[in-house]
Amino acid sequence: MRLILLGPPGAGKGTQAQRLVQKYGIVQLSTGEMLRAAVAAQTPVGLQAKDIMASGSLVPDEIVIGIISDRLDQPDMKNGFILDGFPRTVPQAAALDDLLKKKHIKLDAVIELRVNESALLNRVETRVAEMQARGEEVRIDDTPEVLSKRLASYRSMTEPLIHYYSERRKLATVDGMMTIEQVTREINRILAAVGAVEPRAVPARKARGAARRTARPAGKKAAKTAKKAVKQARKAAKPASKASKGAKKVGKTAGRKAASPVRGRGAGTAKKATKKAVRKAAKKVTKKRAKR
Repeated sequence: MRLILLGPPGAGKGTQAQRLVQKYGIVQLSTGEMLRAAVAAQTPVGLQAKDIMASGSLVPDEIVIGIISDRLDQPDMKNGFILDGFPRTVPQAAALDDLLKKKHIKLDAVIELRVNESALLNRVETRVAEMQARGEEVRIDDTPEVLSKRLASYRSMTEPLIHYYSERRKLATVDGMMTIEQVTREINRILAAVGAVEPRAVPARKARGAARRTARPAGKKAAKTAKKAVKQARKAAKPASKASKGAKKVGKTAGRKAASPVRGRGAGTAKKATKKAVRKAAKKVTKKRAKR
């Protein structure tokens, strides 16, 4: 997974980045930390950055890109990364694209956490007031005034990245004003949709429950259909049963009538007459039923 999180200060990028790191075992890349690590390791790029940082100047983009390039070659990057604090400008984004292309690394998604700036300022004001009420020291960079300046800087320098990545079909926007859990779920959904992570497997117990719920309606329907078929079969069988009973009744009567005048002629003649009378009576009943 290779991911960039965008959003103004206070949008919750750091919180979501840590959750992704813990869940997927990827590395969060902070340009500040990478610069300090490169300086400490005294790499060629780190030594260049050291003198610039010591003078209080901003480190040029090409040096930052060089440090990122070295970091991407480390073994712990095999599972992926989240870039934190870079890119901040469109030229940096273009340079990063060139670097990833050279290394044959695909950027999976750029997720923007969109927030309401007024709400962010209100949050800071509330937090500062609560800290002062408890007698705690307020950090110099954690005030509404400082946040206002950082938001203005974000709008002028970083916000154009939204258009840049949108044109390249890499951008996905999440409502950063939702709860932390809701934002996390939405980010995971996006990552699964773009193929950055495997879709979450359904637990076996839940799968069996879903199968039973699906099977129940089908079972009820099948039982209802079978019951209906049995009723129809019974209904269809009634006329035939009545016909059979009627034929037997008529046959018996005819047999008695046929037997009375031939008592003296023997049992064989009487039996033949009885059978003939039964067949004739049965045919009459069947014809009547068919006409009906």
